[in-house]
Amino acid sequence: MLKIVLLLLSMAAKNSVKTYVENAFYHVYNQGVEQRNIFLDQQDYSVFLSYLQTYVSPKDTTSLYSIISSLDVSSKEKDRALKLLKLRNYHGALQLCCYALLPNHFHLLLLQIKMGLNEFMNSLGTRYAMYFNRKYRRKGVLFQDVYKAVLVYSDEQLLHISRYIHQNPTEWLNLPPNHWRNLPYPSSLPDYLGERRTIWVTSKYVLDYFSKTNPQLSYESFVTGTTDNNLVNELTIDLEN
Repeated sequence: MLKIVLLLLSMAAKNSVKTYVENAFYHVYNQGVEQRNIFLDQQDYSVFLSYLQTYVSPKDTTSLYSIISSLDVSSKEKDRALKLLKLRNYHGALQLCCYALLPNHFHLLLLQIKMGLNEFMNSLGTRYAMYFNRKYRRKGVLFQDVYKAVLVYSDEQLLHISRYIHQNPTEWLNLPPNHWRNLPYPSSLPDYLGERRTIWVTSKYVLDYFSKTNPQLSYESFVTGTTDNNLVNELTIDLEN
């Protein structure tokens, strides 16, 4: 069955045909229309990440109801709490494993535990486009097309696609992979190298393959090395930087 899926993927426009499977990893990405930038300042990156966090984190309904019923909370705060209460949540259905945001595109590595990836990506894209258009007083589509997604079908490719995503910001700036610190483009790499702990980023599926005590067998050694493009060819993007 898996061979048939991969054949269908190769026959269509690259990664435009999406096959949704439960308990499976996906490399998901999209770019701005006409390759225009979709992140223009640090606030844009922060807003996109805040949407990701809201979708994949547990919804604190108790706190939200408390805000709505409180007499000491402004109407603006109550409206925001009501919107969050109504917003669909994907905690338990999806886990965000890796991400990298670049000026005109983004990469996500997601684990779909239960069906919901398509709804999640459509909601994320629509919500961010509404924010972006409102902020910059523009109209029209923001993204080039519907998002692209491809099934990760081996452990080896899971590891290498995580490296591909984490190396993307340094490649964008034509820097060696070990120059990843202090870059203007956010990614989940600091979580993988122990320099940050983001509770809504699930790194264990990749990090469990690496040593925590032997530097030569560590994820840091792996991610700052040379990528074997043959292993990730079917999972990489068809975007032009």
